[in-house]
Amino acid sequence: MNKTILAIDIGSTKICSIIAEKTDDNQLQILGHGIVKSQGIKKGSITNIELASKVIKKAVSDARRVSGNNINNAIVSISNAYAKSINSTGIVNIPHKDIGIKEIHRALNTALYNANIPNEYEIIHVLPYNFKVDDQDFVEDPFGMNASRLEAEVNIIMTQKSNLANLKKAVKSAGVEIEDIVLNGYASSIATIKDDDKELGVVVLDLGGQTSTLTVYTGNAIRYNDFFGIGSNNITSDLSIALHTPLNIAENIKIRHGNLTEISNDTIELPIIGNEENRSIVSLDIVHDVIFARVEETLAILEKIFDKSGLKEKIGSGIILTGGMANLKGIRELAQVIFSNMPVRIALPNTENIKGMFEELKNPAFASAIGLLLYKAGNHTEYEINYAQELLHSKATEDDNLHDIKIHSNTADDFHEQRKNHKAKYEDDEPSFFENNTKEQNVKAFCLEDLTRADKQNSYISKLSTWLKQLF
Repeated sequence: MNKTILAIDIGSTKICSIIAEKTDDNQLQILGHGIVKSQGIKKGSITNIELASKVIKKAVSDARRVSGNNINNAIVSISNAYAKSINSTGIVNIPHKDIGIKEIHRALNTALYNANIPNEYEIIHVLPYNFKVDDQDFVEDPFGMNASRLEAEVNIIMTQKSNLANLKKAVKSAGVEIEDIVLNGYASSIATIKDDDKELGVVVLDLGGQTSTLTVYTGNAIRYNDFFGIGSNNITSDLSIALHTPLNIAENIKIRHGNLTEISNDTIELPIIGNEENRSIVSLDIVHDVIFARVEETLAILEKIFDKSGLKEKIGSGIILTGGMANLKGIRELAQVIFSNMPVRIALPNTENIKGMFEELKNPAFASAIGLLLYKAGNHTEYEINYAQELLHSKATEDDNLHDIKIHSNTADDFHEQRKNHKAKYEDDEPSFFENNTKEQNVKAFCLEDLTRADKQNSYISKLSTWLKQLF
């Protein structure tokens, strides 16, 4: 059955809304999109809920009109601006010796319980980056393995509750219900990195309008992420100040003449701020110097942030540049010099499994929006716990089947029903027992409780009780 997805990328310079349909063959078909200039959002944070809601509603309405679909539930990006991450570890015993989804989920929840989460923060992602099975380290996928102990190392990403609450209010005021929330840098990574990048280790730099984010991938998951409140809009501001020209003119100059490697001695005429009837003549080498200085400073600070992560030695695939600033000519070469000659490439959003891709979306500036679609289509970290506290995985698992176990001519499901009828008898002793255990555990407890009493009266039941204990 086809599934419709609404993705809303809320950026500091633009709001991008995309409606797509996931088909049965795991392909994405884009149905429509809307792009609106941001208002009420600065450096990734909501500063005016009413204005932000207005532009979000406009972007979603445009996408709905083009697609002919009135979907209301959306997956939304949230800025790295007020996000932070911490590492934690969870260890659980495996009584039945086989590791299943429940055991993996327990290990992740234990890691989450062990973490020191500040009261003012709310969890967005719990991303496992390493599993240990008994004494075996660096297990890629523990599912189905035989072990007595499972250890999970996770990266927990969280954001300030106030920032998240303002985002929710703005989206809800636009008539949209939030179904899931994904960190902006994480979404950009999903759209730009490949499987080899994850295995070898890669750094994704999302250079946006007012913010730049750094995301480090090793071990098939995010290990480190950080944020810097400078973007391509700062280049525009610098040009406007240096050339004494309006911001819109400075933006056009940046787009048309921005080049970090080639210097031209040509001149251009520009209107003057406050006196646009008069023109000034400016050399393009001045434009080059202004742009170069700002980009060099931004990349240098990001390099220091990367160095602070302590993961430089684990990066084999190099640096990926994405976001709107990545469109500047020569930025790849400059980044390669600043990042000590590490391999650097500019990445467009991955469209391999996406049909109906609009041309304007085939741009680094829309990596985050495309990443949201791919995340919802299943391109997330395996065994991730998402914002809705759901365990995301690709395993096809079946419910525990206890129908072969028969006691007093009743199936295990019959005992489950009997447990309900006798629930009051046990709740007095342990009220939370039945709510905190799985159906299998409750059936086991009920069967053994009844059989222990019957053991005094019937030796046959005693033998059956022993057999059940061994079975469970």
